[in-house]
Amino acid sequence: MFRLLILGGTVFLGRHLVDAALERRWSVSLFNRGLTHPGLYPAVEHIAGDRDGGLGALAGRRWDAVIDTSGYIPRLVRQSAIALEAAVEHYCFVSTISTYAKPELPGLDEAAPVATVDDPLVENVTPETYGALKGACESAVEAVLPGRTLVIRPGLIVGPHDPSDRFGYWTRRLRRGGATLVPGRTDAPMQLIDARDLADWMIRMVESKATGIYNATGPAEALTMGGLLEAGRQALGSTAEFVWVDDGFLLDEADGRSLPLWIPAGDTAQAGLLAMDCRKAIAAGLKFRPLAESFQDVAEWQETLPPDHVWKTALTPARETELLAVWQGRLGAVRD
Repeated sequence: MFRLLILGGTVFLGRHLVDAALERRWSVSLFNRGLTHPGLYPAVEHIAGDRDGGLGALAGRRWDAVIDTSGYIPRLVRQSAIALEAAVEHYCFVSTISTYAKPELPGLDEAAPVATVDDPLVENVTPETYGALKGACESAVEAVLPGRTLVIRPGLIVGPHDPSDRFGYWTRRLRRGGATLVPGRTDAPMQLIDARDLADWMIRMVESKATGIYNATGPAEALTMGGLLEAGRQALGSTAEFVWVDDGFLLDEADGRSLPLWIPAGDTAQAGLLAMDCRKAIAAGLKFRPLAESFQDVAEWQETLPPDHVWKTALTPARETELLAVWQGRLGAVRD
């Protein structure tokens, strides 16, 4: 039986990795602090510990592989890799496409340079340091376990149990129907991957002891913002009427940035994040379910959330109505 250790394992992608491993009848152990969803997976071994000075519980154990879903700080990732160097044959590290030094360039593949931190001692994870720190984490693992490391660089991950509410905002909005404010251009490039597709592929890659670096987002064919939302509208039987609103108008509004999955046309610094080259992962077996399935399953999961659930996105129905009225007023003034 394949023995898998997951560092994390109770939040979003980690949950789907556990599900995929258990479906293959693997033996799964979870190492975390036990703070998030501690009641999940009662039949799975839970090892309590802390990556910062609390790795002792892993001593004297053996697994075939480890998947690190919770590494953000190079010092702590290095310590985990050292602690597991003799305990595992294979180390899979979950990184990010945000690690590239020039994310403004579309079509980046795995050979593109990654960002670096100016101060090697910095450990404050911010939007500005996140990608560079992840790149340093990748290097830390490979330095400790050379030739035994698999690095996965996902893009936007969607699906049930997503705490970010980025994809989920559009699922909820489409279900509500009516005039729907949509930012930017219908032909703006879009990439995303369902967490279940990513998890299933990662488990198969780990099982085969694959190594190297892989961009992991999708779908296989070109996708646009308009195509994504139209797929959702059809999947959910939505009555939404899309009102495409100019980037500049939304940027003038203080809360315009609260609309998820939107990179303004003028934001050249991030233009490539939704146009990555993922041919290497696809050639290695990464597959994608229909977008309709992701929309439907997220909608079904959202129905299970408690009535007092707090959504992450800040554009309320009232504010959306207000923005649409101002936008329509501007269009009317231009026509006059």
